[in-house]
Amino acid sequence: MPLDTGHRLVVDIGGGSTELIIGQGFEPLELESLDLGCVTLSERYFADGKLSAKRFERARVAAQQELEPVQMAFRARGWETVAGSSGTVRAIFEALRELDPQCTAITLPAMEELIQVLVRAGSTRAIPLLAVTDERKPAFAGGLVILTEVFAQLGIRTMRAADGAMREGLLYDMMGRFTSEDARERTVRSMQQRYHVDTAQAARVEDTAVAFLTQVQQAWQLTDPLAELALRWAARLHEIGLDVAHSGYHRHGAYLLENGDMPGFAREEQLLLARLVGAHRRKLVLDGVEDLIPPWDVLAVNLILLLRLAVLLHRDRSGAPLPAMTLVPRGRTLELQFMLRSLRDHPLTSADLQQEVEYLEAQGLRLRIFTA
Repeated sequence: MPLDTGHRLVVDIGGGSTELIIGQGFEPLELESLDLGCVTLSERYFADGKLSAKRFERARVAAQQELEPVQMAFRARGWETVAGSSGTVRAIFEALRELDPQCTAITLPAMEELIQVLVRAGSTRAIPLLAVTDERKPAFAGGLVILTEVFAQLGIRTMRAADGAMREGLLYDMMGRFTSEDARERTVRSMQQRYHVDTAQAARVEDTAVAFLTQVQQAWQLTDPLAELALRWAARLHEIGLDVAHSGYHRHGAYLLENGDMPGFAREEQLLLARLVGAHRRKLVLDGVEDLIPPWDVLAVNLILLLRLAVLLHRDRSGAPLPAMTLVPRGRTLELQFMLRSLRDHPLTSADLQQEVEYLEAQGLRLRIFTA
């Protein structure tokens, strides 16, 4: 749909959930996913195909209960225009146009009238509307209830039905990845802002981690473009857990990445980031890495090692340049060669590296440090 200058509310009703989003341009401002779908609601209240006023009333109360916790936040944020996507919204709009050819948008009074049409029909099979196909009839009542209550609870006046839905969104996202509009990059920037990341420190860690990657990517088979992208994103977001608590912040960060809304990211990409961030410091814990889809269930360990070393070497947060260093992978052994006469002048770094040697040994990995 054409861009609006103000806030736009988007409603998407799926089979198992309903998404509500307020955004401006490309930036989401308020997001919520409700455990309320047209299939699940229909199976709960209209499973046998019978349609009655009493059943619609019970279904509407259930929808109201799901919407109640979010309605104040969405009303407070406000919007100028409203759009509905998905087949459910389009089917409702086409049904309204069938009842009234002059209809140009979805409204609450029109949907209340449509509910009465369904009540008079008495059953899903008898719905007298060409716009409601046989395939859609079993779940149509549930979708209509959800959209009616979204209007009622949020105070929506009119809604335009969008022609596009998930397919168009995926195509737009794929096109963006060949230009400068990768949705994942926007999501990472947004999360950095939301969780008050020290972006200068994140950039230092990112640069060092990627420099390490270039030295080992052939030997460790990390040539897939996602390897570098995941390492960069993990470096930028490795400290988001600090916004929750300093103690165990790597675990908090992993939880946020695994369970948060991250537009543009595939589920497996989110899980990969969560595993990298969750294992980037302290004792090396690889729980959940084995559940990643191949080959990332193996390659993620190597990315974790690179991120851990980059974070460790920037522990002082000073921004001072690091000495020249080289990584040499030899099977399950990683050699780190410093262009220094000795680490004695860097006692804290030396202590951290010795601790890292012990952490890795516990997982059957070896880190050897040389100075020259």
